[in-house]
Amino acid sequence: MANRRFFGALAATLANDKWGMLECKIRSHFQSGGTESVMLTKSARLWLGLIAAISLLSLASSCTGGGGGNNTNEEPAGPSKPVPTKDAGTITGKVTYAGTAPAPIKIDTSADPACAKASPTLTSEEWVVNNGNLANTFVYIKEGTLADGTKIADYSDPAPSSSVTLDQRGCHYKPHVLGVVVNQNISITNSDPTTHNIHFMPKNNPDWNQSQVNGAPALTHKLSHAEVLVNVKCNQHPWMKSYVGVMKNKLFAVSGEDGSYTISGVPPGKYTVVAWHEGGTTGTQQTMEVEVKPSASATADFKFGAAAELRGQPGSLPVLALEAPLTGKH
Repeated sequence: MANRRFFGALAATLANDKWGMLECKIRSHFQSGGTESVMLTKSARLWLGLIAAISLLSLASSCTGGGGGNNTNEEPAGPSKPVPTKDAGTITGKVTYAGTAPAPIKIDTSADPACAKASPTLTSEEWVVNNGNLANTFVYIKEGTLADGTKIADYSDPAPSSSVTLDQRGCHYKPHVLGVVVNQNISITNSDPTTHNIHFMPKNNPDWNQSQVNGAPALTHKLSHAEVLVNVKCNQHPWMKSYVGVMKNKLFAVSGEDGSYTISGVPPGKYTVVAWHEGGTTGTQQTMEVEVKPSASATADFKFGAAAELRGQPGSLPVLALEAPLTGKH
């Protein structure tokens, strides 16, 4: 009977999460004397072992920091598992803009004389279109299956030893869109004769905000969780903004001024390729299914335009369905 009362007290202690009291209860029980307290049955010993095991698991879980476990982009601990390179191919394509592109908006930089002098004709970079070709589009492999049946999500490349540079020049960021691998160093430089304030505003990574005066050494920052895409702004000059795609592997690219891009090192398989461009609340994106044959190149061309701007959210109807000529009565 005493043992039953004892184990009931232990259960109550665990239910109330009073781990610090558990040792005291065990010690006082077995030091209180009496044959029943010392002569534990096999059943009692079994229950005591189970309680101790459950308690240790509970304690270990409480010491991990928690966070709800809802961050699906959190990278697993341990060594990386690089994307296979055998018979790797490429995905190439062009990103274009259908119709008349929105005219760039002139930016008033007069609030900072240094910016006004450096970039008197500075304009917005949301839609940079040259002869119908769209720059600054982030293209990446979102998901897919390799020819051997494994999932691309199971692979993660180690962070390259080389850093990627984000420069502040002419009071705007160069480049406007860039991609990095998780934990790759981003070298942030200030080429302007004025002070900037670099503010990374991610959702899956910690907020980061640093000032950088002219002539100061480069700042180094890295992002430890995958995220498409991280907003970067300058608190000193609110028109300055940039976007950083953070990926588990190297299977991404950014379209150039001619709209072209190339994703190299793609193992044979079938993939979902996404083209992301800024605009709206969370950006605008196009999706395409692509198959890469061994040591071959696959093509994936993307088209943005008025319909894509209005959509502004992922997971909508394909762009072709929206941009096809409408027929019938209206």
